Amino acid sequence: MKKLIYPMAALGLIVASAFTVVKSQDWKIADTYSVKFDGGDPSGEFRGLKGTVSFDPANLASSKFDATIDVASINTGNGMKNTHAKSEKWFDAAKYPTIKFTSSSITKTGSGYAAAGTLEMHGVQKPVTIPFTFENNEFKGSLEVNRMDYNVNTAEPNHGSQKFKVDIDVPVTK
Repeated sequence: MKKLIYPMAALGLIVASAFTVVKSQDWKIADTYSVKFDGGDPSGEFRGLKGTVSFDPANLASSKFDATIDVASINTGNGMKNTHAKSEKWFDAAKYPTIKFTSSSITKTGSGYAAAGTLEMHGVQKPVTIPFTFENNEFKGSLEVNRMDYNVNTAEPNHGSQKFKVDIDVPVTK
């Protein structure tokens, strides 16, 4: 009977290790983040970034981003433009209070990483890929968003820019 204990214990360890999940590092978003957009006129930034960041460059398969931005936090530097941007005509912050990105995969690229996932804005979900770098506990990335793809002020397609460059800079702590 004693001879069976060691092989059974070894078998138990092997079976248990097969179900061990390697988890990515969880990060906390620092208050000094910035999410800026530029469409010529308007341009500005969003505050109100919240979310979970699980990222490990050595384990991209278990890495994941899930982030939201408070639409009402938009700041163009002009009070009237801010009110207009929050209105039903543009973002409709009362009906669609957040912009959300949820990653489905993160891969290594030649210049950093790419987070593929779903961007939800104004009730519309679209697949996007956000190229980014991660250095010194800071994520930096940018993407171009066409507001028409998300039904943002489709009644006036020529009012302001249709395409906006969004620059994301998110310092994190463990």
